[in-house]
Amino acid sequence: MKHYTKDTSALVIGAGLAGLSSAIRLANKGIQVKVFEQQATYGGKMGVWEQNGYRFDTGPSLFTMPHYVEELLTIDGKKNIPFDYNELAVICNYFWDDGTILQATKDLEQLKDSFEKNIGEPKENIASFLKDSQTKYEITNHVFLKKSLHKLKTYFSWGTIKSVFRLYHIEVFKTMSAQNERRFKQEKTIQFFNRYATYNGSNPYEAPATLNVIPHYEYGFGAFFPKKGIRSIADALYNKALSLGVEFHFNSPIDKVEKRGEKYLVNGLTESHIVVCNMDIASAARGPLKHLLGGKRKDYEPSSSALIFYWGLDREFASLGLHNIFFSDDYKKEFHSIFSQKQIDNDPTVYVHISSKQKPDDAPKGAENWFVMVNAPYVENQDWDAMVALARENIIKKLSRSLGIDVAQHIVLEHKLTPQLIQNHTGSYKGALYGSSSNNRTAAFLRQPNFSSVHKGLYFCGGSVHPGGGIPLCLLSGKITSDIIAHDFNLF
Repeated sequence: MKHYTKDTSALVIGAGLAGLSSAIRLANKGIQVKVFEQQATYGGKMGVWEQNGYRFDTGPSLFTMPHYVEELLTIDGKKNIPFDYNELAVICNYFWDDGTILQATKDLEQLKDSFEKNIGEPKENIASFLKDSQTKYEITNHVFLKKSLHKLKTYFSWGTIKSVFRLYHIEVFKTMSAQNERRFKQEKTIQFFNRYATYNGSNPYEAPATLNVIPHYEYGFGAFFPKKGIRSIADALYNKALSLGVEFHFNSPIDKVEKRGEKYLVNGLTESHIVVCNMDIASAARGPLKHLLGGKRKDYEPSSSALIFYWGLDREFASLGLHNIFFSDDYKKEFHSIFSQKQIDNDPTVYVHISSKQKPDDAPKGAENWFVMVNAPYVENQDWDAMVALARENIIKKLSRSLGIDVAQHIVLEHKLTPQLIQNHTGSYKGALYGSSSNNRTAAFLRQPNFSSVHKGLYFCGGSVHPGGGIPLCLLSGKITSDIIAHDFNLF
């Protein structure tokens, strides 16, 4: 086991959420931490874009499990970084083309009543599903989300042993959709809960039913909105890191990492005992880490990507809330288009996030800022100009039908983010939002470990490695990585 000294240093490649999480935890242990980021700012995919009085959070939009942020902000026992948020009474509004509307609420009794009244799904089916989702969480949480799956000691803890005896409950060998079809009576209910596969960029018709744990993150813990917008999560973590002495270097891409005895030489200039890579692992293996990884390709089946339009609307829509979903008529066909044909379906499910509903200064008075997203395939030699143009047309038609108004006539500002741009701007392999997909039962175990088994002192965190993408999992990735480092370097 290595031993910590006051001169022990760590270099973090990338200032995304997982990189910030790792940096905060290591600095709190007394390690000297430097973060190198190729972009001009921190936050990774959690960006912001503003123009003509409209403000948009450009990346993640759903905020759950805020206690993981709070844990980092108070890790040193101090509450010196302000961060405020509200819990949502209405989590999301759902719309179908036949006019059906469902409001998903924090109040679970109200939610069950809505399913029975509006969709015809017996409320006891919803209650049973949510209970099962909670059970899956209780079995998997401390094993899959808070520890490395690639360390033998994980499997000898009493908590893990107890979970092993309950593994049949997480339904690894059944697909998510198949289980939901067995559980529910109504197609709309099946579609509603199948949607949660998209939270990690997967296909519900191929991904294991284990992913039915995801709804518990929303309905068990709630959904929230930071008072200053989603970007304020990254702001708070960055400021906490600064308060702990973390040193940041922006516009500083890392081109090469080499091993030099007990240390790593980064870009031929900076030495460090510890390197934490917050880059997408497949991109890192082709770039700065290719010398250390021996040319081994860290390829995987990528998750889905996204096409996002940022629209400034010159009017308000009373029927919409913070989060809104407009479902496709044929969900299975949509996922076949994305994962098999590598195309955006002609009838895509459309997500509309309107932060001005909670934060009015994100749009001019009487206007709204629409973050409009559809699931898209990862980059694979498609004609993106044609695909994006057709998708825009289909999105506007769908929204206009559902809302009974020509949406196009009210768009006064437009900006967009495509899978190609996601790949170029963030280094995400093929533009995937969540690293690898979970379209097979062993996906969780096949993700890149949080440490190198060959090079001591080299570690990995972020959405492309264990435990996965999304705000909570990226924060937990940083925790798992820093816990392994703490053990390796005796930081206790």
